[in-house]
Amino acid sequence: MSATNLPALPLGTTGMDLTRVGFGSWAVAGSGWFFGWGATDDDESIAAIRHAVASGVNWIDTAAVYGLGHSEELVGKAIADLPEAERPYVFTKAGLVWDEDNAQAAPRRIMKPASVRREIDDSLRRLGVDRIDLYQVHYPDTGESLEYAGGGFGAVSPNATPLEEYWQVMADLKAEGKVRAIGLSNHSAEQLDAAEQIAHVDVIQPPFSAINRSAAAEIAWAHAHDTGVIVYSPLQSGLLTGAFSAERAASLPADDWRSAHHDFTTGLTANLRLADALRPVADRHGVTVAEVAIAWTLAWPGITGAIVGARNARQVDGWIAAGAVPLTRADLDEIATAITDSGAGTGPARP
Repeated sequence: MSATNLPALPLGTTGMDLTRVGFGSWAVAGSGWFFGWGATDDDESIAAIRHAVASGVNWIDTAAVYGLGHSEELVGKAIADLPEAERPYVFTKAGLVWDEDNAQAAPRRIMKPASVRREIDDSLRRLGVDRIDLYQVHYPDTGESLEYAGGGFGAVSPNATPLEEYWQVMADLKAEGKVRAIGLSNHSAEQLDAAEQIAHVDVIQPPFSAINRSAAAEIAWAHAHDTGVIVYSPLQSGLLTGAFSAERAASLPADDWRSAHHDFTTGLTANLRLADALRPVADRHGVTVAEVAIAWTLAWPGITGAIVGARNARQVDGWIAAGAVPLTRADLDEIATAITDSGAGTGPARP
């Protein structure tokens, strides 16, 4: 495998073939908003995106809410000068709407048709593209704020937009040619069933890692419906890189959302125990712990690719080969035992 010839798979029935790893641009979005990762360097962020693309990654995942538009702007700058034939696919999301007068407020989960149409026009402008390759609903509409530190995802307001209404808008955008494919992120299997009755769910995007294994039912649903699957947080926001530590967790700045999340506080010891247990597998294959953690997610039937973040080019190099790591049955057995013994997360321990 050459550096620019990464393994790829078809993304459901979309006609797009994706490299098994894609660049995630949440962490490059900067600070100053509710889900920020602390201060970042825009030049380093753009360099990281360009390095990933030059190394063979052919898709970038972002969202309007990341940095309150800033992440999309960075992606737009990173790809602006690339020849059309070398441009990666660009995926983004709608449905988390922020308060323009209070950047630190938690965004609200809103998918009203007029709001979605405003969002897509803003995303097209920030990204500098004529069409979005994959447009996704970030979360089910509840009409309420999305709270991470509180441990929940908000109550459903009487003002919430029904799934049937917002999925029809997404289908309309596809029919109009503004987007190539449409997807649902963070939706349950029951919600996917409801959406499929209106228009085919081209892609789903659930969280999935050796720590957070709760989306197994949704991945199985997608596999049965010819729906592509791109998973996010396969490294559990850095915990499974092999480079994270209790000291690092304790030093996270207050403007990094992870500093208050249970994975980095009450669940930290179990999570780091699991990361350490992946090291022998990584050593046998001559790869990084991060690449083993990502390869584990890619071993699940139905998963097309994994979204992996990076703030600089060096971090990209730490996971770029994950799609080519040939985990054996014995490796998967060893990892399953490590998952069970560590006590980290919930869900099935092996594909």
